[in-house]
Amino acid sequence: MPEKPATNLGYIPPDGGWGWAIVFASFISIGFAYAFPKSLTIYYKEIQEYFSISYSQIAWVSSVMLASMYAAGFGLAFNLQPALTIIGTYFHVKRPLANGLAMTGSPVVLFTLAPLNQFLFDSFGWRGSFMILGAIVLNCCVAGSLMRPVNKKVQVELKSELHESNGGEEVPTDHQQTVEVQNESDKKGCIHRFIDVSLFKHRGFMIYLVGNVVMFFGLFAPIVFLAPYAKHLGVDEYSAAFLLSIFALVDMFVRPATGLIGNMKGIRPRIQYLFSFSVSYNGVCHLLCPLATGYVGLVIYAVFFGMAFGMVCSLLFEVLMDLVGAHRFSSAVGLVTIIECGPVLLGPPLSGALVDVFGDYKYMYYACGVLMLVPGIFFFIMHYFNYKRLDEEQRQQRSAEMMMCEEVVHLRINQEGQS
Repeated sequence: MPEKPATNLGYIPPDGGWGWAIVFASFISIGFAYAFPKSLTIYYKEIQEYFSISYSQIAWVSSVMLASMYAAGFGLAFNLQPALTIIGTYFHVKRPLANGLAMTGSPVVLFTLAPLNQFLFDSFGWRGSFMILGAIVLNCCVAGSLMRPVNKKVQVELKSELHESNGGEEVPTDHQQTVEVQNESDKKGCIHRFIDVSLFKHRGFMIYLVGNVVMFFGLFAPIVFLAPYAKHLGVDEYSAAFLLSIFALVDMFVRPATGLIGNMKGIRPRIQYLFSFSVSYNGVCHLLCPLATGYVGLVIYAVFFGMAFGMVCSLLFEVLMDLVGAHRFSSAVGLVTIIECGPVLLGPPLSGALVDVFGDYKYMYYACGVLMLVPGIFFFIMHYFNYKRLDEEQRQQRSAEMMMCEEVVHLRINQEGQS
């Protein structure tokens, strides 16, 4: 499904060079954007006791942070959105690998912050720890300074050749084309200018959006409640925090590996199937989690969950870019994140409410498992029909192009015969 870079963007992405510095900057930005809200779960039990609140109420802390990052554009959103968008301007052929490496920032930062937060809490309390963490996050400003715009090289020579082949007929210049695009843009409203609402008519985009809205209700809650669940089973604080480190360590290696797999010739043309499998795999892990009654079982769950979560996160935005193209990705990711803020905001608190009602975490993990398995199956079915439809459309397009070429050839033969 990926289109040619020249057709999508008007230039050829470098697929390297300074792009690797962009990947490193995105690695840091995405790492803090996603890992920071998750790492705060170390403080949940203490904050819950301090304010005398329920599980569903304490879950609003991470939910509000993630939702504001997704929709409101505050705080960590300035880390996430530019990092996601700029990779698509620097990479095309190696884009799955670049996205996989950049998304690895989340588990790497989480792996570091999980034990660090427990140490900070023991040394400075949760209030002092938050001040120190705020100072650490300021280092993302350095990463942002590396994100310079790509050098877009327009193929001027191609336009000169077209001018000569047209017998000297006037070919629109860059300035004329820019004016035409600007005039067309001025006719549209502000919403159409900054957000491509025509994406709601895009078949692949709607499949992605519907499945993701359901999926995000169960995506983050298992991470948010992993450490509290371990403490609920009688595990000590450092061992509970170490579960997040195990999860992050596995996630750390799975994301670039998934990027490499997604970049393989046999996988990339049908990369949506790999994403469907990873979503379903998450659901199966959560459904089996309640079988883990001791610390060893939780460690095993953390390992398999880290693999599943790493696969999803590595492919999450790559498959969206694969569906809509790099030239529409910024609008697509904006629309998706705005709509997804609802399930991101409500998912953990609703899961916490299940813990409050039943007094047990297993029902929460059952619910999250279903909320991941159902969209995974949905993705498999819908992308099968989407790929089938795309193949038909490509065959029709090739047939139309061949007929047009034959008509042009016949027309030229007739003109030469008359002359």
